[in-house]
Amino acid sequence: MPNHQLDNLPLEWIRAFEAAGRNGSFTAAATETGLTQSAISQRISNLEHQIGTALFVRQARGVILTVDGETWLPYVSSALSSLRHSSESLFGVQRKHLTVSATASVIQLWIAGRLQHLPMQDHVQISFKSMVLESDVTQQDDVIKVRYGSGDWPQHYKIPLYKETLSPVATPALLKSAQQWQTLPRLNLSGPRPGWKDWADQTGDPVTPVPMVRFDAFSSALAAARAGIGVLLASLPLCHDDLQSGRLVRLSSETLTTRSTNWLLASKQSLSQRQWAMLSETLTRTG
Repeated sequence: MPNHQLDNLPLEWIRAFEAAGRNGSFTAAATETGLTQSAISQRISNLEHQIGTALFVRQARGVILTVDGETWLPYVSSALSSLRHSSESLFGVQRKHLTVSATASVIQLWIAGRLQHLPMQDHVQISFKSMVLESDVTQQDDVIKVRYGSGDWPQHYKIPLYKETLSPVATPALLKSAQQWQTLPRLNLSGPRPGWKDWADQTGDPVTPVPMVRFDAFSSALAAARAGIGVLLASLPLCHDDLQSGRLVRLSSETLTTRSTNWLLASKQSLSQRQWAMLSETLTRTG
């Protein structure tokens, strides 16, 4: 391909070529870019005239890339991708107010202890809203969410806060009241996490005694475990401080693992790439 007359090529010509080459169609490129098919065709013709090389072969049923066009396309695609990413990172909209929606349990037991590591850049305010039930607010694109699941959400940004592992915990005093912890009262937790039946299936421990006290929030169940009410099949990451302090002790060396965990989710509209990097790095800290 001749290398003269490449200075000052209009970016819209380059974008038209890249979209048409990637989609294999002027019409598809027009749909993607919001232009007309004739506008795409004109811009590509201008580009071909400027560089002195045909990039497409026009046929009755469509277009195909020439050898030169096919050779140049990956370089153009890579350059445009780098341009998009760098411009978003450096010049993307820096929101002055970020909203994070999560359960009260996650805010209290995971997020709060990591906020001290959050760099307060550009006077950004961060609001944390406790999610009780799904609502219209938590469906908004400008809200950063923490949700429990396997990660199959459509958001552009997503990362697990931690790897979920579960094991029975109780107070040292309650443990001393029985020869075997399996006979102690058990606490139950509603929700998507694995429960006592899953624990019994993996370990062979009995499913009895049947839990007589049930909670719909992990923080409430953990408070009951701290009070010595019973044994909780607990999320080890969320009760890390209780185990470190000795308020609670693990009753088994076995752990129950699951693919699901709490994920941090955000759309491109909710924060910039730089803000996402700052927030996700802080809230996924393990130490």
